[in-house]
Amino acid sequence: MAIETFYDVIRRQGISRRSFVKFCNLTAASLGLGPLAATQMAEALETKPRTPVIWMHGLECTCCSESFIRSAHPLAKDIILSMLSLDYDDTIMAAAGHQAEAILEETKAKYKGQYILAVEGNPPLNEDGMFCIDGGKPFVEKLKWMAEDASAIIAWGACASWGCVQAAKPNPTQATPIDKVIKNKPIIKVPGCPPIAEVMTGVVTYITTFGRLPELDRHGRPKMFYSLRFHDKCNRRPHFDAGQYVEEWDDEGARKGYCLYKMGCKGPTTYNACSTVRWNNGVSFPIQSGHGCIGCSEDGFWDQGSFYDRLTGINAFGVELNADRIGATAAGVAGAAVVVHAAATVVKRLTSKTDA
Repeated sequence: MAIETFYDVIRRQGISRRSFVKFCNLTAASLGLGPLAATQMAEALETKPRTPVIWMHGLECTCCSESFIRSAHPLAKDIILSMLSLDYDDTIMAAAGHQAEAILEETKAKYKGQYILAVEGNPPLNEDGMFCIDGGKPFVEKLKWMAEDASAIIAWGACASWGCVQAAKPNPTQATPIDKVIKNKPIIKVPGCPPIAEVMTGVVTYITTFGRLPELDRHGRPKMFYSLRFHDKCNRRPHFDAGQYVEEWDDEGARKGYCLYKMGCKGPTTYNACSTVRWNNGVSFPIQSGHGCIGCSEDGFWDQGSFYDRLTGINAFGVELNADRIGATAAGVAGAAVVVHAAATVVKRLTSKTDA
């Protein structure tokens, strides 16, 4: 029997055509796509069969799943129950044991080259992968086996994308990012610890709608969410530019919402959508709540020293701190230009008199 489309499923649930179109428009808008994208999304969800997804777990804390189920645009239930055919996820599925393993075998055989393999966590390679056993087998073996016939792989979170704290020095289990193990399949990295819920559902929605991976940056992250630095859209950025910083926790600057750069904020070197998409249905994000960014979407953030160590080499303009100095420098440059011009004028006149 053919896989139902998203539209088939929601119509069977009693959802009206009007509500479906509204869903497509809201979802396209939440992804930053235009009106044409909403039309394309509606057409795709009406005609394309739901994409089979296998969601596997390696070394991780399940925070990516916890984030995913809290998505508001679109709702996680719409993704899991309607847009996708989530055939396997050992954290939320009812099946267990041999019944769960049979689902993997059935999906791999029935939907060869069609299913998406979503991976949360990473495989440890030391001692032949024995530090993470799944269904009686090393996770790394199951990962390679399911990756063979997947159309693409999504690496959820910093664990799957970079290794995260499991790979922290000295990394006794040899925890390894997905792309270091699977090298012959397209992999989209969605880093963060965890990633933002709407970023996760947004990536899934894009793949479902357009049948391809979104444009990726050089690290394999979707540009639609990871093209700007956290710092670029931060609500505290004006204070950074003005040289207004929190010097100590709960000082006057902290109470006034000054920049947290001196308290170790990694916003100037971190690429993520936290300051635009935000968390908890768009309510807030760490910096808005008074804590600096720890850079959790960047490779190696866990081995870069204390989260409260100040970044070095960041050139802050500092309007209030440097305005007088900048003004004096500008005046000095202007004065020098006047002197040079005057000297050139004198030379020109002397030369003219000599020639005469």
